[in-house]
Amino acid sequence: MPETPEETEEPIKQRKNGLYPGVSDELAENMKTGWADTELRGLEPIAQAGHTAERRAALSARFPGERLVVPAGNLKTRSNDTEYAFRASTEYAYLTGDQTQDGVLVLEPRPEADGGHDATVYLLPRSDRENGEFWLDGQGELWVGRRHSLTEAEQLLGIPAKDVRELTAALGEATGPVRCVRWHDAAVEAALTDKVTAERDEELRVYLSEARAVKDDFEIGELQKAVDSTVRGFEDVVKILDKAEATSERYIEGTFFLRARVEGNDIGYGSICAAGPHATTLHWVRNDGDVRSGDLLLLDAGVETHTLYTADITRTLPINGAFTDLQRKIYDAVYEAQEAGIAAVRPGAKYRDFHDASQRVLAEKLVEWGLVEGPVEKVLELGLQRRWTLHGTGHMLGMDVHDCAAARREAYADGTLEPGMCLTVEPGLYFQADDLTVPEEYRGIGVRIEDDILVTEDGNLNLSAALPRRSDEVEDWMARVKQD
Repeated sequence: MPETPEETEEPIKQRKNGLYPGVSDELAENMKTGWADTELRGLEPIAQAGHTAERRAALSARFPGERLVVPAGNLKTRSNDTEYAFRASTEYAYLTGDQTQDGVLVLEPRPEADGGHDATVYLLPRSDRENGEFWLDGQGELWVGRRHSLTEAEQLLGIPAKDVRELTAALGEATGPVRCVRWHDAAVEAALTDKVTAERDEELRVYLSEARAVKDDFEIGELQKAVDSTVRGFEDVVKILDKAEATSERYIEGTFFLRARVEGNDIGYGSICAAGPHATTLHWVRNDGDVRSGDLLLLDAGVETHTLYTADITRTLPINGAFTDLQRKIYDAVYEAQEAGIAAVRPGAKYRDFHDASQRVLAEKLVEWGLVEGPVEKVLELGLQRRWTLHGTGHMLGMDVHDCAAARREAYADGTLEPGMCLTVEPGLYFQADDLTVPEEYRGIGVRIEDDILVTEDGNLNLSAALPRRSDEVEDWMARVKQD
C-alpha cells in the first residue's frame, strides 16, 4: 500500500506560495496541466430520487420554520494512517440516497409566507488540479479515486449541491431554530454549539427513526434483493462445509463475505458463524472455532445492498447434513415456535404478539421436556423460559439491521403493525455448555431460525421463504446444494 504525501510531508493546507517540500517547482507546475475533461453530462437521477424527495417533504412538514442539518459522517481511523471503510449515516442516506463521506444535508426554511424548506446537499467537489490537492493530499482523487462534481451530484440526487468547505462558516452565521442529527460530524456540531439543544436534536433523530418503520416500494424491493443475495450466500456456505471442517469458522465467514461484496455493498452486520457450542453465544463474531461433523452450525448473516438495505437471516444447519434425534427435537421446537410467531404477524396486531406466540410454544416444550416446572402460564408469568430463550423474538429491519432503534416505545415495542413494516421473527433455544440444570446431552446445543417478514395488507410475506426451514427440508436442501 503506497504511502500518501500527507504521511511524509507537510499537510497541503500549510503549503504556501507554490513551495511543496520534496516536490520541485517544475513537477508541481507540470501536474497542473494536461488533464482531459472528465465531467459526466446528462446523468439520470438515482432510482430512489423520487422517494428521497418525498421523505424530505415529510420531514419539512414535521419541523416547519426550522433549519435541519443531517450529516453523512466522516472517515474514522482504524490504525495510524489507515481508515475504516466509510458507511454514510442512515439518516443522511435515507434522505438523499447519497453515501459520500463528509456530506451534509441542510434543509433551510423558506420565508414564512411560503412555508416548507429548500434542501441543499453540501459535498466535497472534484479535486483541485491548480493547488495540487488531487495528488498531494491523502484524500485527493489520485489516491482514493474520482468523486462526483457538484453539478453531477445535483443531477443524480435531484438536490442543489454546494461546497461543504463553506458550510461550517455558514452554519456559524445562521440565525433561527436549528436541529442537527448528532454523533456523525464533530465539525458540524461545533459550528452549531450555541444554536442547538440535546432535547430538540433527539426529537429529530426519533422522527427519522420512526419515519423508516413503514417501507415504500423501493425499500421493499431493496430488502428483497438483500434477502435473495443472502440466500445465495447460505448456499455458498453449504457447498464449502468440508473446507470449513479442515480450517475453522473463518472459512464460513469469508465465503459469505465474498457473496456480500460481489452482489452488494457489504455485510449488513458482523456475520455469526457459530459451530458447536459457540451457537449458544448470541453474538458470536470471533468465528475462530472448529467446525466438526456431527455438530450444528448456527449461521446468522445478511447481505447489505448498494443502497444500504440489509437482510438478516439465521439457519441452524447440521454440519454433516443430518440432524441427530436430539438436535432434531430441539430444532423442530424452535421451528414450531417460529411458525406461531410468523402467523401472528399481520396488520392491526400488536408488535409484541409474535414474540408472545413464539415464547408460549417454547415454554410449552421446556415444560414437556421436564426442564422447567409448569404450568406454562406460571413459567411465562415469571419469565423462567428466558434462561434458554434469552432474547426477544425479532426486531424491525431496513437500512439498519436493528432498524428504527431510536423510535419511541409507543411507536415500536408497544405499537401496532402496519402494512409495509418489515421485521424479523427469530426464536431460539440455547443450552449453555456449563448449564447443570439440563441433561448433559442438551449442553452445547444452540438453535435459532430467523426470517425477514413483510407485513402486507392481508397478512404477511416471508421474504426469505426460498431458504428451507423445516428440518427434513433443510436436510434435503443441503444434500441438493452439495451436489450442484
